[in-house]
Amino acid sequence: MSMQPPNDFASMSLAEVARLAAEAKLPPVERWNPTHCGDSEMRIAADGSWFHQDSPITRAEMVRLFATILRREPDGSHVLVTPVEKLSIVVDDAPFVAVEAKLSGEGEQARIAFRLNTDELIVADADHPIRIEGTPDAPRPYLRVRGGMDALIARAVFYELVERLVAGPDGAQGLWSDGAFFPFDPA
Repeated sequence: MSMQPPNDFASMSLAEVARLAAEAKLPPVERWNPTHCGDSEMRIAADGSWFHQDSPITRAEMVRLFATILRREPDGSHVLVTPVEKLSIVVDDAPFVAVEAKLSGEGEQARIAFRLNTDELIVADADHPIRIEGTPDAPRPYLRVRGGMDALIARAVFYELVERLVAGPDGAQGLWSDGAFFPFDPA
């Protein structure tokens, strides 16, 4: 679930964040299948910055708008799609970055909400899992956002999560959120 927060994320309760995330309404990009029309000449850098013709897109409102029409194709590529056109876009790593986290509860009752660089809100759960790739020395943490697209969890946020690790059902270290357990061992 995702949405744009109306208030300061830090001042919101986790229940408010979860409610807003559940109410999010995004365009039905998965139902739009126009013929591929070309290249958007856009790129999303590994740090979540958006570029058009190698110039940064600095208007946050434009980035948020484009993010709502972003879709991952079955072949792993990304496109910006509307009902009448589909334009390719280069994504260096993940199209989003989780820049802030809010944690509450303990054990199986815990819940973790994330704010993305696009101001969308995601509650980690079975449909929005956290996974760790890479190696123990160079972990790459990700959060599933939607439609096969992920958010790279920013390093500072990842360290905040690591401080809260607990032993899971099989003894692996990880975190619970919304009844799902996410091991923190790189795959």
